[in-house]
Amino acid sequence: MEAAPSRTHAVRIASYIAAGLGLFLVLYLRLLPALLAGLLVYEVVVSTAPLMGRKLSGDRARVLAVALVGVVVVGLLTLLILGGISFFRNEIGNPEDLWQNKLMPVVERARQQLPQAVVDRLPDSVDALRITAMDWMRSHAVTLQLAGKEAARVLVHIIIGLVLGAIIALSRARPTHQIGPFAAELSLRSARLADAFHNIVFAQIKISLFNTLFTAIYLLCVLPLFGVHLPLTKTLIVITFVVGLLPVIGNLLSNTAITIVGLSVSLYVGLGALAFLVVIHKFEYFLNARIVGGQIRARAWELLVAMLLFEAAFGLPGVVAAPIFYAYLKAELEAERLI
Repeated sequence: MEAAPSRTHAVRIASYIAAGLGLFLVLYLRLLPALLAGLLVYEVVVSTAPLMGRKLSGDRARVLAVALVGVVVVGLLTLLILGGISFFRNEIGNPEDLWQNKLMPVVERARQQLPQAVVDRLPDSVDALRITAMDWMRSHAVTLQLAGKEAARVLVHIIIGLVLGAIIALSRARPTHQIGPFAAELSLRSARLADAFHNIVFAQIKISLFNTLFTAIYLLCVLPLFGVHLPLTKTLIVITFVVGLLPVIGNLLSNTAITIVGLSVSLYVGLGALAFLVVIHKFEYFLNARIVGGQIRARAWELLVAMLLFEAAFGLPGVVAAPIFYAYLKAELEAERLI
């Protein structure tokens, strides 16, 4: 009679070890884009497929509905990714032209608005800054080439992840069959990871959309009313949404970029942009506490500590993965009534 509980406990512990090892390997083998893409498709398909499945009878009809939704979701997300790449290529164009004709004038005008103590620590002129940048690019030419290859690899991983997510969602719609205890425990670990992803990512998308909406209103409506037109406005709006998907620090990154561009127009525009964005930032903290904190019962400082540790261990992918992995860890600890 006592062997069964002991065996069940051992199986559960083994599943925890397997899940932890799997998440570590995702970061170590640089498979995070595939995991996030797969989870995104899985959650979207699982959330939307029942709407069609209720109108259909029979297992085959429900499987067909899930397959159709999966194909549509994968297609739309793929088009969205390719559209984003095309947008940045059209906006940025030739990197050399971007640097010389857009970014350099912005940096030079912003430089003129900064205090002398800050200016003294910057290059003496635009030409000096350009020479420094060109020297850096030449000395890191191999690294930049590898970055291009890495971007292509990430894109392939994302597409594979999208397809895998749809396939897994489709397999879930099929009639269940008997599985062993270890597989059942791993399925529970995977379900909690998917829930953590859903709680963090979908909540953060709402926050990022809120931040992007008010930033767009400020850049496209408020500033033009005062006769101010910032350069690279569309690019700044897109960047605000993309980096806003990162909890807490994403808003800081977009605020910095918009403030620098504002300084390129005048000191008052830069300070006004900073003041406006600080107000929005305070609203985002409130939303973060209400949405993200409410979903996983985590404070902002907890997420920041997790992101700091993961960044030290795994770099930028760790920053992206930290909120999701931390939410998953809290879900497991709460399920075991340890916290």
